[in-house]
Amino acid sequence: MSFIKDFKERNADLFEYLPATEVHPHDHFLNMIILRFFPKSLTPNKISIFRILATPFVFMLIFLGYYNIGVICFVLVAFTDALDGSLARTQDKITKFGMLLDPLADKLLIGSMVLLLVFKYLEFWLGIVVLGMEIIFISTAYVYRVKFKTVRMANLWGKIKMFLQVLAICSVLIALVFENQTFLNMANVILGLSVGFALVSLFRHGI
Repeated sequence: MSFIKDFKERNADLFEYLPATEVHPHDHFLNMIILRFFPKSLTPNKISIFRILATPFVFMLIFLGYYNIGVICFVLVAFTDALDGSLARTQDKITKFGMLLDPLADKLLIGSMVLLLVFKYLEFWLGIVVLGMEIIFISTAYVYRVKFKTVRMANLWGKIKMFLQVLAICSVLIALVFENQTFLNMANVILGLSVGFALVSLFRHGI
């Protein structure tokens, strides 16, 4: 694991803990009911890494048609997006590396679901737009890091976009579980709304 140590040494600024400039009401709520029971050794970045590692497992469950358990696992894995951010803010464990890792984990999870579900069950153009936007977000974050030596935190519009994407994917899975076209129609609308918030996020903040 020497390459990890070398990476940390070369990019020490990425792993320095930064104080939270803002703590949201839901952060306090999650801290009260969940986060305070976490061991001190569990960092926000470890939760983000878990989300990345769990994504292939969720993908395979849904790919194999286990929609009942798949929707539960997807919701649980997606929920870790709220946990890592709230943990970072309530315990002043924000790092620039986490600012890069957290959205990357989100995009891998959502992107895999788009490839698996959206192209098959929803409007094809929505899948193209969502994937295209996520690629733009990743590219923008990379440019900020490499060219400007900075990392930008996610903004409110991006968080709403992520929530809507998760809701849309859940709607698709529920439609498959109950064989109900109504939920597919809802998913199309919700995912379309997420594209709008993605555009606002991009032009206002860049990630």
